[in-house]
Amino acid sequence: MSKPIYDYLVIGGGSGGLASARRASGIHGAKVALVEAQHRLGGTCVNVGCVPKKVMWNTASIAEALRDARSYGFGEQQVKFDWAFLKEKRDAYVKRLNGIYERNLNNDKIEHFQGFASFVGKDTVRIEPTDEAPYEVKAKKILIATGGHAIIPDIPGAHLGIDSDGFFDLEHQPKSVAVIGTGYIGVELAGIFNTLGTKTTIFSRTKHILRSFDEIIREPLLKEMQNTGVNFVFDSKVTALMRENESGPIRIEYLSDGQKGSMEVDTVLWAVGRGPNIQKLNLEAAGVAKTEKGFIKVDEYQNTTTENVYALGDACGHAELTPVAIAAGRRLSDRLFGGDQFKTSKLDYDNIPTVVFSHPTAGTIGLTETKAREKYGDENVKVYTSKFVNMYFSMLDHKEPTAYKLVVTGPEEKVVGVHILGRGSDEILQGFGVAVRMGATKADFDNCVAIHPTAAEELVTMR
Repeated sequence: MSKPIYDYLVIGGGSGGLASARRASGIHGAKVALVEAQHRLGGTCVNVGCVPKKVMWNTASIAEALRDARSYGFGEQQVKFDWAFLKEKRDAYVKRLNGIYERNLNNDKIEHFQGFASFVGKDTVRIEPTDEAPYEVKAKKILIATGGHAIIPDIPGAHLGIDSDGFFDLEHQPKSVAVIGTGYIGVELAGIFNTLGTKTTIFSRTKHILRSFDEIIREPLLKEMQNTGVNFVFDSKVTALMRENESGPIRIEYLSDGQKGSMEVDTVLWAVGRGPNIQKLNLEAAGVAKTEKGFIKVDEYQNTTTENVYALGDACGHAELTPVAIAAGRRLSDRLFGGDQFKTSKLDYDNIPTVVFSHPTAGTIGLTETKAREKYGDENVKVYTSKFVNMYFSMLDHKEPTAYKLVVTGPEEKVVGVHILGRGSDEILQGFGVAVRMGATKADFDNCVAIHPTAAEELVTMR
């Protein structure tokens, strides 16, 4: 029995693909199908990304609170953490979310195919299920939302390490770990390990972390990680991994400042970057072009180089964040199926807020000070900063840093960057993100009455 011709076929059941499919069908009434290679919906974020990561960050935060409790008069807290217990509960939570996503597709009358998709032509996709014969599906419009994957370096023994996906497969907490990479994934997972008591080492190619973030975040956070026990190997390059037997430690061979070194740990985690999941799509059959870095080439409206074929999310390599993919997917479906009122609908990729679930958390929106000076010139940029101790730590011997920066430009002092590090930054940033999107000035911030006593009030009282 032949399949119908769909109005919209979405390749990829992650956050972006699901959002776009549901908007097209549930809101605009299009006939939609979605194909997902895995046997569970939700993509990276739900299964091996944001959601289970936040559970682990919450866990680490509770460990911190238990240690802090003593300074608030609660005495010694003799509590043992059970990694395996938490993993079982976390996995069950994710499985419930998978079921919710499946029900949402059914509720929105979206046909769900399981299998690997590849293009046969610009309007035809071949689907290869796990347990049945391949078949072809046609659609008037096709969206590629296949997400990304961790990059594993091509060095001897690299397979002995795990990636961020593998972090969530760990059945037991390792006693020691080496994290290779200092982007937000590496910093977040290293922070979780360290806070829960794993001896943690980070290998960095430079002397910095979070290269794309403002220095008011990077420098205090690096110092805080060092002060709380994370070991760093700077200016380093890992050259090989080796292990004598399956139950033995992994030996890391590396260069640091040109000198050879080695280290043994229980677990090695690769966090050196991510690439797009497009290798098996046979993009050439549809005439879809790629960028020099190997991502799918799209314009500001998510159009690929082939008419009626679109792409978004991590497969495109720009602002690789779950809410970005969701927003882009919904706006795309509005434009394609929502009529004239949505004919110019697209996502504005400027001023996207994002946070790092480090210890402490960090948040950023807009231009760093360096980027602002490059864009507007030194004479047209001014910064306001505040570094202080959050009141929470007034009772503690350890004083975790808090550091805020506003980057403003022009005589009106328009706020073009907000960068915050410290307790609660992940929750504080969202509201200030709205202000920046609305074009707020420093005077607008100043005219907002402070909420006292809070850390956030510093952002409206800087001088």
